[in-house]
Amino acid sequence: MKILVLGASGQLGQCIKKIAVEKNKQNDLIFPEEHTADILDKTMLKSLFEETNPSYVINCAAYTAVDKAEDDIELCRKVNAIGALNIALLCKDFGAAMIHISTDFVFRGDLPDLLKENDPAAPINIYGLTKLEGEREIQANLPEHFIFRTSWLYSEYGNNFVKTMLRLGGERSELNVIADQIGTPTYAMDLAKLLLMVAQQNKKEYGLYHYSNEGVASWYDFASGVFELGNMAVKVRPIPTSQYPARAIRPKFSVMDKTKVKEIFGIEVPHWRQSLQECIDKLNDL
Repeated sequence: MKILVLGASGQLGQCIKKIAVEKNKQNDLIFPEEHTADILDKTMLKSLFEETNPSYVINCAAYTAVDKAEDDIELCRKVNAIGALNIALLCKDFGAAMIHISTDFVFRGDLPDLLKENDPAAPINIYGLTKLEGEREIQANLPEHFIFRTSWLYSEYGNNFVKTMLRLGGERSELNVIADQIGTPTYAMDLAKLLLMVAQQNKKEYGLYHYSNEGVASWYDFASGVFELGNMAVKVRPIPTSQYPARAIRPKFSVMDKTKVKEIFGIEVPHWRQSLQECIDKLNDL
């Protein structure tokens, strides 16, 4: 059984690759170079499917520059919606199941309760809108799909909030961080383990799922946790969103309910501070 990983150079793709190597499962997975796996090039993508004949396709490819997306709508929609559709249609033609990554940013962020998979999606920025469009293209064209919405992804790889805080903490003694946007950090290694389990165990419980680490945090809490667990003496000051204006509006509250993913797949989800400590320890070892 072959598993094709698209967007393999991103942080989630690199986490999947690392786990596959550690478990000696790399022969089951295919990590094509970006120039041979352009999800907007249907001819190239079809050739890749013909060459690899995958049973599962894990799509980690996405346009994730949330602020830039507000002015780059066409490319963002091409990658997040049309690219997802291209993959779904080829999965259908080749009899493959699709595992796709979406986001908590499909929600408006004004509901007071944990967000369930069937809660109404109402994005308030272009990134969230195009990710929701991608979800709907997959749902409309490929029954054999898993869509995992996640949030605040970080890891040892790529550019992310944790690595940015560690860098800034090494340069400054004080930082201002937003305290009125509430969500949950997600360690990409934890998500990668779930995606590989779904594929390698040939799961059939298709549908939409929420996955983040356990717990609730603001960006201020997240940053404070980075410095505390990283043993860095940095003073963090909480500020409202209004003091740090950005091009794209973010949801105020996007903590997702993970009951479904835990019950269906029988997994335990680590708390965000536990996983953050693991990531910081690995970064210190690098």
